[in-house]
Amino acid sequence: MKKKFYESFYFTKGKDFRLSKISPGDTSLVNFDKQDAQGLLHNLNLKIDALQELLYAESKNKVLIILQGMDTSGKDGTIRDVLQGVNPQGVKVKSFKAPSAEELSHDYLWRVHQAMPAAGEMVIFNRSHYEDVLAVRVHNYVSQKVWRKRYAHINDFELMLADEGVTILKFFLHISKDEQKKRLQERLDDSRKHWKFRITDLKERKLWDEYQKVYEEMIQKTSTKHAPWVVVPSDHKWFRNIVIASAIVDALENLKMHYPESPADLKGIKIV
Repeated sequence: MKKKFYESFYFTKGKDFRLSKISPGDTSLVNFDKQDAQGLLHNLNLKIDALQELLYAESKNKVLIILQGMDTSGKDGTIRDVLQGVNPQGVKVKSFKAPSAEELSHDYLWRVHQAMPAAGEMVIFNRSHYEDVLAVRVHNYVSQKVWRKRYAHINDFELMLADEGVTILKFFLHISKDEQKKRLQERLDDSRKHWKFRITDLKERKLWDEYQKVYEEMIQKTSTKHAPWVVVPSDHKWFRNIVIASAIVDALENLKMHYPESPADLKGIKIV
């Protein structure tokens, strides 16, 4: 079977992964441009909409989509563009910010487990449990002894989810430092985008090299057969959207879903 273009960004054996080998601006694997991508994305949107309705109606499978990436990498934009038109019934978006006092009083996966999809649901994580091997490591919130054990915890947690019927799609939105600068400047220049701008974004930007290092190790340690990382070149938003939408469509189609039979015999019924 011919390999699909986006499968080049799947990593199931993360130990050999090198982030530096993937160009954030690479679009060479497709033979279309930004203009063509608009029509293609529209068709993918329609497919996702229909498949999500089937997912909800069948109420059997569970889908978890994880979006990780540096500030401005396009997590919000991906949710808006790729899931455009999807019926919000049966779809949930969970954003993971700094944990609350209650969340900190539990184990670090407690708040994550509560947000998992039920049968028939699709849940999208804007950031995720991976912050507990990323931000906490970069800022030294926990010791190396603590965060290093978490790779195994997360792998075991995701294996349990997969065994329980959760389809896990993990996307790392890979942008360049220059592209981040451009997007931050756009937020600063446009008053309508000021609400997105945070002074802390500039502080995090100074830690760019450290974040690249920990993201690479995260992918190396937690890309598995049941939950591989997809590293998406994301400098071009249209390309990012096509890669992610294509992967979601294929994952949903591979579930081989069917509409359930009616619980009652509908033959002979007349609407008067």
